[in-house]
Amino acid sequence: MGQTTWILISLLAGIVLGIVLNLFVTKGDPIDTYFVEGVCYVLGQGFIRMMQMLVVPLVFCSIVVGAASIADPKMLGKIGGSTVIMYLVTTALAIIIAMGLASLTNPGMGLNLDQIVKVEPKAAEPLAFRDVLVNIIPTNVFGSLSSGSMLQIIFFALLLGFILGRLGSKVATVNRFFTQFNAVMMRMITIVLKVAPVGIFFLITRTFTNLGFSGVLPMVNFVGTVYIGLAIQLLVVYMVILFLFTRLSPLHFLRKFVPVMLFAFTTSSSNATIPLNMETLEKRIGVSPKVTSFTIPLGATINMDGTAIMQGAAVIFAAQAFGIDMSAAALLAVIVTATAASIGTAGVPGSGTIMLTMVFASVGLPAEGVAMIMGIDRILDMGRTAINVTGDGVVTTCVANAAGMLDRSVFVKDDIEAVDRTALAESDRPQTVEEYTKAEAGCEIGESGELDQFANVENPDPAK
Repeated sequence: MGQTTWILISLLAGIVLGIVLNLFVTKGDPIDTYFVEGVCYVLGQGFIRMMQMLVVPLVFCSIVVGAASIADPKMLGKIGGSTVIMYLVTTALAIIIAMGLASLTNPGMGLNLDQIVKVEPKAAEPLAFRDVLVNIIPTNVFGSLSSGSMLQIIFFALLLGFILGRLGSKVATVNRFFTQFNAVMMRMITIVLKVAPVGIFFLITRTFTNLGFSGVLPMVNFVGTVYIGLAIQLLVVYMVILFLFTRLSPLHFLRKFVPVMLFAFTTSSSNATIPLNMETLEKRIGVSPKVTSFTIPLGATINMDGTAIMQGAAVIFAAQAFGIDMSAAALLAVIVTATAASIGTAGVPGSGTIMLTMVFASVGLPAEGVAMIMGIDRILDMGRTAINVTGDGVVTTCVANAAGMLDRSVFVKDDIEAVDRTALAESDRPQTVEEYTKAEAGCEIGESGELDQFANVENPDPAK
């Protein structure tokens, strides 16, 4: 069984055991004292702290690397700029839709998660809109890193990554450091997530020992809220954008794009869907390969609309469950944080969970709520991956139409054969932004065997 299966099993086992303990164990009993508030608390909180430990270094390094790749000269220009802007705008819209929808469905009502934390969490003091904007800029970067001020960390990381990308080989050593340190963080995430089933089991057991059966229905409500948000993003936001920018038929586009969405839904992997996405856009939609070879790998890296919907709904879910009133400034901080963080998070194993922890930290929400969402993440992951790849396809089509690289005669045809997926497995085309922009020759770094993107730097002669 895969890790996601073990996590789901641990969630269900924790819920069952927790409900049983809630029915038959009273407060102060030895089982409650030593097992629930002893073993479950220590192992559960240990897992939460390990996730929190990774947030700052992962966010900082991944955004620096992501921004540096976007700032690469090969990726700049009319197509690159418009693509990045559209990806970020759709991500921000996704978060707004999710938070608005969750405010109507109230998925966290009735949970009362404040029972499982020793100190009642307090939301950050409300700030004026102008103060929120000013506070994004750090006065002391190291102070921001140590205190975990996520908006300030993201601002500095974006600025640093953009500068590193523009300087290129002149700062090869610094670029290489962040690339390799980011690889170290990926490996560390892999190690931490290996103990996720154990940590989630004890966290959920303790949670449902306090909540009982009343905690099940809000989780079902949360899943339903996320999928309604995904449907709105697909059928309203994407289709309106497609029609406004291209005047193409949204229904005809969906009919041709359904195989890509189903493939993404079943695999839950945006990267695995890249070949099928590119070939479908080229052979069935009419987009030029010059556009797809850039926008689709880039979208798999920075476009996280589906994940953004989950994060936006999760913020409202946790705030209601912990009894915290979210101010307008806090909601704005969520939008800015999640949108900016989308640049450097895709392609990182377990990044959705880590980034959700980061979003919670940015507005003062306890990380305990992340564990419940991790348990049902597989159910959510299938839907949000399908939305992510559809967003890539819609933005690519719009950008190609604006650049005059969309063949409408291909789009209107109905007799085009479906893409042969078996042939795509042997494709030698670039599958990621790193492959698209890396040097054609150079030394290898890390264990992945990727070519060094900064190998053209002149090495100093030690003899001189």
